Amino acid sequence: MAEINDKIEADMVDQKDAPASVAPDAPAVAAMNMIQALNSALDVKMAEDPTVVSYGEDAGYFGGVFRVTDHLQKKHGLNRSFDAPISESGIVGTAIGMAAYGLRPVVEIQFADYIYPAYDQIVSEAAKMRYRSGGQFTTPMVVRSPYGGGIFGGQTHSQSPESLFTHIAGLKVVIPSNPYDAKGLLLAAIEDDDPVIFFEPKRLYNGPFDGWHERPVSPWKAQELAQVPTGKYIEPIGKARVMKEGSDVTILAYGTMVWVALAGAEHAGVDAEVIDLRTLVPLDIEAIEASVKKTGRCIIVHEAPKTSGFGGELSALVQERCFYHLEAPVARVTGWDTPYPHAFEWEYFPGPQRVADALKAVMTGGR
Repeated sequence: MAEINDKIEADMVDQKDAPASVAPDAPAVAAMNMIQALNSALDVKMAEDPTVVSYGEDAGYFGGVFRVTDHLQKKHGLNRSFDAPISESGIVGTAIGMAAYGLRPVVEIQFADYIYPAYDQIVSEAAKMRYRSGGQFTTPMVVRSPYGGGIFGGQTHSQSPESLFTHIAGLKVVIPSNPYDAKGLLLAAIEDDDPVIFFEPKRLYNGPFDGWHERPVSPWKAQELAQVPTGKYIEPIGKARVMKEGSDVTILAYGTMVWVALAGAEHAGVDAEVIDLRTLVPLDIEAIEASVKKTGRCIIVHEAPKTSGFGGELSALVQERCFYHLEAPVARVTGWDTPYPHAFEWEYFPGPQRVADALKAVMTGGR
C-alpha cells in the first residue's frame, strides 16, 4: 500500500479530510466532497438494509486507499465491511454468489486498472445470470472502482476501461461527475437488481478539476452540486444532466471531462450546451437527441483512448438520429491510442485547450 500511495498526489489521500459517518443529528444538507458523498451513500444504505455488504482490498479496516469506505467497519461490523484477499476475480466471484443468494454486495476494485482479472466473472457470470436462469436469479451487486488519470498514476493507475463494459449486455455503467450525483446514483445502483459497474473519477474525489493543471484546484465546497442531503435520495440511472444550456454546439461528456468541457467552452467563447451523461448504459439518448437537434453541432469528450472508445458509439448514435440537423461532422476529443504516460500526463489528458480547438473547428464546419 505504501508503494501505491507514494505514486498518488497527496491531496488524493488526505486523511484529515476523511469522511465520517452521518450522525443522527446531522443537518439535512451538508457540503461534501465526492469521497464523503460516496461514503455517506454506503453508510445510509447499510444502515437501512442488512443485506448490503461492502468489501475489497484494504476496504475494511483501512477504509480504502481513497477512504471511501472509512468508518464503515467500525459502525457496521466485521461481517458487513471487511477486507478481501488480493484477488479481483475472487472479490467479484464471491459477490456474484452473495447476490444470487439474496445479499447486495458492493465491492471495491482498488483501481480500475486492476479490474481485468475479474472481467471474465463480470462478463460471463454477473451479466448473464438473469438471462441464463430465465429470471429466477438476479445479481444485485455493484462493482465500485476509482478510474481515470490526472493524478500522475502512470500507466497502471490511470486507465479508463468503461467501453469494455458498455459493450456487455446485462451490465449497467455509471460514472458520476460531482458529489450530489455520486451519492444519489450509488444509492440507486445498490438498489438495482442488475449488476452495476460504478466508476469513480479519482481526479474529482477532492474537487472539480477543469483540466488547467497549472492552476490551483478549487474545493468542492464552493460548488452547488457539493450540497448533498445527508439522508437517502435517489438519482435515477439512465438520465443525463444538462450542466450548462447553450445554443451553438452540444458537448457530450462524463466524469472529469464534464468539468474540462465547461472550461474548454468558456476558453473558446462558445455558447456550448454541456451534457453530463452520468450513466453510459442505459444511455439518455432522448436528452442527447434533443440537444443536438437544437444546436446542430456535437463534440464528444472522454479520457479513454479514441479507438473503440465510447465516443465512437455516441458519434454513431448522433449521426443516426440527428443527421439532417448536423451542420458539421461530429468531433471527438479523447486520450491517445497509447498506454497512459507518466512523464507526459498533460499531453495525454484531454484538456480545455484541446476542447476549445475542437469547438472552434466544429463552429466553422470543419474538423
